[in-house]
Amino acid sequence: MNWKQKEKLNNILLLSPWLIIFTVFWLYPVVYAGYLSLCDYETLTSRTRFVGLANYLRIASDPVFWIALKNTAIFTFGTVPITTALALFFANLLNSKVFKFQNFFRSVFFIPSITSLVVISLVFLNLYSANGYINNLLKMLGLPYPQLGWLQNEHTALPAIMAMDVWMSTGYYMILFLAGMQSIPKDYYEVSDLVSATEWQKFQKITFPLLRPMLLFVVVLNTIKSSQIFVEIYVMTKGGPLNATTTLVYLIYENAFVKIDQMGYASAIAFVVFFLLLGFSLLQIKLLKAK
Repeated sequence: MNWKQKEKLNNILLLSPWLIIFTVFWLYPVVYAGYLSLCDYETLTSRTRFVGLANYLRIASDPVFWIALKNTAIFTFGTVPITTALALFFANLLNSKVFKFQNFFRSVFFIPSITSLVVISLVFLNLYSANGYINNLLKMLGLPYPQLGWLQNEHTALPAIMAMDVWMSTGYYMILFLAGMQSIPKDYYEVSDLVSATEWQKFQKITFPLLRPMLLFVVVLNTIKSSQIFVEIYVMTKGGPLNATTTLVYLIYENAFVKIDQMGYASAIAFVVFFLLLGFSLLQIKLLKAK
């Protein structure tokens, strides 16, 4: 065995732990899920019957799927721009030399994003209840409020969860933007000081253009994360009321583990969601890179 063969074998051995984990916990489940999406699978008996594209054809005629798709789209397009804008604003504010107690406020903004989703969901579940703090505050101010609580009203349930998600996620993306801002060479700002550029001009002409790669990363990451919302829905509403908060990922869970005998259909929905996210992410990358 020559040295090239030894080097190749050594590389394979070094990569083998990752390859084993990748194959067992990612590749095999994906391939098996693809197979199940073409079958009628009974979870309790493990009985499998090949049905071809029947599950995918069923998606097109399933009204709940279209409701879930609409809710997911509303959630994503409603939270991503707001979260990104707020994160960019606070990152620029904390990156400013005139802003004091920067480390303290970085921690304050970042804490919600590392707190358990279940804990946050339970806290907001109480805040949004009929006798919660939000309703009591609105009652004291003489403002209208949903009598049954924010999560029991089909018109306010999804916006309420969206507001919670914006509050929870802003700090995480703010830290990413802040890291990107602090990697920008200071020479650009020193030159701008020589021509007496304002803070807005510095942001418009220097910070924002050089922050474009991080902006692309944040938008794509935030879109994928928002499109896969599940924990908040599961803890707070279970998709209700009247499917007002049913999202695509919750629909997958419901068909796979609640209805039990719909694992094949759930797998088909999962693959549809995967390709929708892949296509939309590629479109975002293309548009943002072009600009």
